[in-house]
Amino acid sequence: MNKPRTVFVCQECGSQSPKWLGRCAECGAWNSLVEERAQESAAAAAGAHRYALSGPAGSARLYSEIAIEGSARLTTGIDEFDRVLGGGVVPGSLVLLGGEPGIGKSTLLLQAAANMARTIGPVLYSSGEESEHQIKSRGERLAVGKAPLYLLAETCLERILEEIERIKPSLVIVDSVQTVFSQKFQSAPGSIGQVREAATQLLFAAKGRNIPTFLVGHVTKDGSLAGPKALEHVVDTVLYFEGERHHSHRVVRAVKNRFGAISELGVFEMTSAGLRPVPNPSKMFLAERPSNAPGSAVLCSVEGSRPILVEVQALVSTSTYGTARRTASGIDQQRLALLLAVLEKRAGLNLIGDDVFVNIAGGMTVDEPASDLGVLAAVASSVRNRAIPLTTAMFGEVGLAGEVRGTAQAALRVREAAQMGFRRCLMPEANIVPADRDELAGECELVGIRTVGEALDHLLT
Repeated sequence: MNKPRTVFVCQECGSQSPKWLGRCAECGAWNSLVEERAQESAAAAAGAHRYALSGPAGSARLYSEIAIEGSARLTTGIDEFDRVLGGGVVPGSLVLLGGEPGIGKSTLLLQAAANMARTIGPVLYSSGEESEHQIKSRGERLAVGKAPLYLLAETCLERILEEIERIKPSLVIVDSVQTVFSQKFQSAPGSIGQVREAATQLLFAAKGRNIPTFLVGHVTKDGSLAGPKALEHVVDTVLYFEGERHHSHRVVRAVKNRFGAISELGVFEMTSAGLRPVPNPSKMFLAERPSNAPGSAVLCSVEGSRPILVEVQALVSTSTYGTARRTASGIDQQRLALLLAVLEKRAGLNLIGDDVFVNIAGGMTVDEPASDLGVLAAVASSVRNRAIPLTTAMFGEVGLAGEVRGTAQAALRVREAAQMGFRRCLMPEANIVPADRDELAGECELVGIRTVGEALDHLLT
């Protein structure tokens, strides 16, 4: 009898080595190689890895003969979740949802599963981390009721596929993919071989039977999805569940979507009865904005196709130590350092001996270039100790020469500011279109600016 061949597989990038190495030769990760049994041959794998579609295996079909009438999107019953998915769940799609432990991933998917079970058909919820009784105790709090929702506490991949074949559900949820193992491999659940095999087999089940499938993924210490990057390439959609533990709101962000826009955003509020969609995030983020407080500015940002108004807060104080500190929460630390250098060089503000703290109120994260003007305005307001008018909002990208550059979707930002009651909007001169000025006349005054100095003159004089 031949001895099973083993290889050493990197748990970060998936590269293989015939012997153990302290450092992966491909990605450079230390102590990431784990011994695993070699996978089956390419010929055997090709026979097993095939969509279970009707008709001859591997036969091509003419483009004009393919009907898509039966591929309409399915609603989850949660408007914000449907928005992030691009308008609903696409039949046969594979969606990966990642997030910090305890952020609310299982709660959101259980709510969506109950809604789809009532309206579309039976749903299979497979959990490798909780028992059926634990899931039902959460379901009682979420008022699941008598929906045709099947619960399965199982980690064996082959057993899950058998239940999918038996129940023929309209939706499958696997919580989480890191706990699933296949009997084909001897490695532990969560290893790169097990995760890749589980995701691949569930992909074939989803595509072959036209069943939408949701996978829950763990995240690492740096906030990225655990497991191989190949996992994100296999799935159709990658969603990140974000939020601060000390804030009630949660954000679901799409970073990959084959059926919709990326960077789309859905906002939820965590309550005792589960996650509640927030249809107007701008109102929530500005609800506790202080009046006439220096260092506060309102920024018009866009996430995906949704405009959101957020408050940028800045505090500039004399440094107690020899080296001034620059602390950012909600924006990139390196971007803050760049903007402070522009403010010193182009606007004449001396910040070299001051501590600068910048925060996006409410725990929101903003990473688009259009946030530059809001950050600079908040810092300058704190330095000069002059409050920015409450009815003024702004957006714009700032260059190294101190110029304010045009940004995308300017009209969408201005309309959101006008709807929220703002009467003046500072924006790049390049984005002011006569048609928009005429349309918003009487609602919001558009102030075009070309440089940082002009912006500070309009705001703080």
